[in-house]
Amino acid sequence: MCPNMHFGIMAEIMAEFDANGIIESIGVLRSAHPLMRSLIAEEQGSSKIYYEEHPELEIPVTVKDADDNWQTDYEAVSKAGWNVQKEALLKVFAYPSGSGTRVLFITHHLLCDGRGLLQLVQEFADHYANGVGPHYVDEKLMESLDDLPDGSDLGFISKVLIGDSNKKWRKEGHKVSYDEYLKFERDHDSKQNIKREIKSVDGEELDTLLGLCRENGVSLNDYLVAKMMIDEGTDKVVIASDIRNKIKNYKEGALGNYATAFGVVVKKRGSGIMELAKAVDREVRSIISKPEKEMLVLSCYFNMDPELLDAVAISTLGGFESKAGRFVGSKMFGYEKRDGHCITNLGRAESSVIREGVFIPPASPANRKAWGVLTINKKMRICSIES
Repeated sequence: MCPNMHFGIMAEIMAEFDANGIIESIGVLRSAHPLMRSLIAEEQGSSKIYYEEHPELEIPVTVKDADDNWQTDYEAVSKAGWNVQKEALLKVFAYPSGSGTRVLFITHHLLCDGRGLLQLVQEFADHYANGVGPHYVDEKLMESLDDLPDGSDLGFISKVLIGDSNKKWRKEGHKVSYDEYLKFERDHDSKQNIKREIKSVDGEELDTLLGLCRENGVSLNDYLVAKMMIDEGTDKVVIASDIRNKIKNYKEGALGNYATAFGVVVKKRGSGIMELAKAVDREVRSIISKPEKEMLVLSCYFNMDPELLDAVAISTLGGFESKAGRFVGSKMFGYEKRDGHCITNLGRAESSVIREGVFIPPASPANRKAWGVLTINKKMRICSIES
């Protein structure tokens, strides 16, 4: 549906560099996760797409030199586009370092969400450093509204808008071929000028910040949302929400995309960042207590004609002619203004084998700026991307 929907994690592993060991560990992960050895296929004569398992499919692992810049490698993958009918949904780069091994995992969003990728990196590190492999998990994806919590369906007005768009789309009587989309994606991604900056918050600075959040009864995520609102002069920030514990078919350890996103809007500002963070906290609590609000984006996907969903980005940003697609893309998904702000925080983790990590968030064309946040062993890294 959307170009540039890949993301990554760069991690420092506390184990001596071993190129063969890296390839072996990736093979162990591939055996445990069916989606890692799958491509996206299309049923002939219909618009149905599905994950098709290819037992022979290999995950590409590129071994680099110690002084190579991982951001250059990430950028090269971004510019090249991603043919999900022919290329594995995960790409890996490995770099020797004086203190061990650096690995860069880049994944397409059809393989997993950010927390799923963190799980993969942790599974890799456990096997690479200690020989401990993950257990096989039978992966089952969200397929319909029935998989979401009760009460997640769209409200009346939203349902009318989506229904009307579906009717207009069917009346137009055409669809986007994957070859057509792929050309659009490559053209779009090759022209993007994405600036990336990484900020570190460690030790005493992080302890002070966490203590301040505790004193004010807010989460670190609330604080980050408030900070972005102040820094960027916006009253709306979209945040990713992990819904593994809310949907009906998730199995622990499974890959797949188990996330939704919603906008946090605070128009009345308090006297400082903590007052704003408290307002963010109240808004977030209100949204996640109501399935129809928290699951709004996913409900839109499930109510929308899949072929219309395919046409949304290319109709708004590319040369495909569809009034229905352009309406949804501009009015509902923000591809016309392209001034959104987004935060994905993968939370905090302790690891005996991963020294630190950086989460590189997806550069959605709907956003002007996005922050990817990951904290490992009390080392917080904020990767800011701007396009």
